[in-house]
Amino acid sequence: MIFRLVKIFLFLTTLTVDSFAKTQYFNEGVSLFNNKNYNQAKFKFEQEIVLNPKSELSYLYLSKIFNNLKKFKLEEQNLNTVILLNPRNEEAIYNLAKLKLRNSDYKKSKELNKRLINLCKEFCAKSKNLEIEIENLSKK
Repeated sequence: MIFRLVKIFLFLTTLTVDSFAKTQYFNEGVSLFNNKNYNQAKFKFEQEIVLNPKSELSYLYLSKIFNNLKKFKLEEQNLNTVILLNPRNEEAIYNLAKLKLRNSDYKKSKELNKRLINLCKEFCAKSKNLEIEIENLSKK
């Protein structure tokens, strides 16, 4: 009986330490990102992903880092991962639509923006502006 209680206690302690580590890596990554220390932030978000492969926000921050570093293919890969993990992530859909527009893929950008309009809560105004931008650029 005591052995079983000790085993449960050790399991719960390990679980708590693991959860703390994930949060710690993510929080450190956000802090480094806000200070524009992108390479170290990238490493922290990658550490978070190793421990939590479904860390949607870590992939989102990685996409922002790659955008700042002008590595657009890696940005797109991470945005697609965010959308795969959470198809309703407005920021990822918006950023991917902007990326597609930058690459002159008007059809895909328009498609993503329509999707965003259908589910928007926080990005409604940005989505309307993007719709105008897509129309203006696609006419040229």
